[in-house]
Amino acid sequence: MGSPFTRPGGRESDLDLFARVTSGILAEVRRVIVGQEDVLSGALVGLLSGGHVLLEGVPGLGKTRLVRALAGALDLAYSRVQFTPDLMPADITGTNIIADDPSGGRHFRFEAGPVFANLVLADEVNRATPKTQSALLEAMAEGQVTVGNAARPLPAPFMVLATQNPLEMEGTYPLPEAQLDRFAYKILVGYPSLHELTAILDLTTGDATPRVTPVAGAEEILRLQSLVRQVPIAQHVRDYVARLVMASHPGERDAPRHVRQYVRFGASPRAGQALVLAGKVRALLDGRYNVAFEDVRWAAHLALRHRLLLNFEAESDGVTTDAIIDQLLMGTRADDVADRVRAS
Repeated sequence: MGSPFTRPGGRESDLDLFARVTSGILAEVRRVIVGQEDVLSGALVGLLSGGHVLLEGVPGLGKTRLVRALAGALDLAYSRVQFTPDLMPADITGTNIIADDPSGGRHFRFEAGPVFANLVLADEVNRATPKTQSALLEAMAEGQVTVGNAARPLPAPFMVLATQNPLEMEGTYPLPEAQLDRFAYKILVGYPSLHELTAILDLTTGDATPRVTPVAGAEEILRLQSLVRQVPIAQHVRDYVARLVMASHPGERDAPRHVRQYVRFGASPRAGQALVLAGKVRALLDGRYNVAFEDVRWAAHLALRHRLLLNFEAESDGVTTDAIIDQLLMGTRADDVADRVRAS
């Protein structure tokens, strides 16, 4: 692939495409979504980095509406699965059915489930049983679904955006750790401000319904995902990512006191991958073609908050994963990492 700054044969450069598509997506989604800028930024990072996104918040905050708006801004196949306690794995992946053929015989035919789309909304994912939740594991990790003896590839790009209610709410099942780790980013959806709430009421109770228009298709999104992976990251920034992940493990020498006291298990290598890719996306969104320490720090809560498993002492003391990540960021200083790299 040529340089992202070039325009081979008059073709729009990848950097120009990135600016046009991202600004177009944001403009279209903001037609129907008020506020929630952090949520929108996190979802956009997931899309452009090729990662899955988990959105958590109480009912009524617009999680589903935001995902629908994002899907409307993209010319991609979109499907929605409403997770309920009686949902079965085959309702998601599809199944082999017996069909008649013209000769009078019968054969098995695969009936694809809703997971065979570019954007899949797993709505209220933690209201289904763990068996059904696990039906997404292979799809999210490998981009394919195995039914019977056949592995069937999913369309590219492929992204799962899941919404869930807080675990303390009635009728919820906690996602298994293995599935949580498949989500690149977890976004907390909070309440709107008074000004935003007033704007939401004006937008949703009038007689005019804003329409969202697609601004990009599969080819453009795949080009942008490829561009993100081309963004360079310096060794000292990469080392900073590695040290952040390692410091989240309570048995590590450099782990902060709060990690040793409250964390049972730290972040996996997938957390480091998510941090690097999110940093690359943020750099491009900021008009830079290199990853800075600040990009990694911005992505830390998105990539780590669902990968830290806290112990009972943390629960009794009211300590949250976000508070632990704050301690991680304070305890792992970027300038210390840079000094170690220069000394090595």
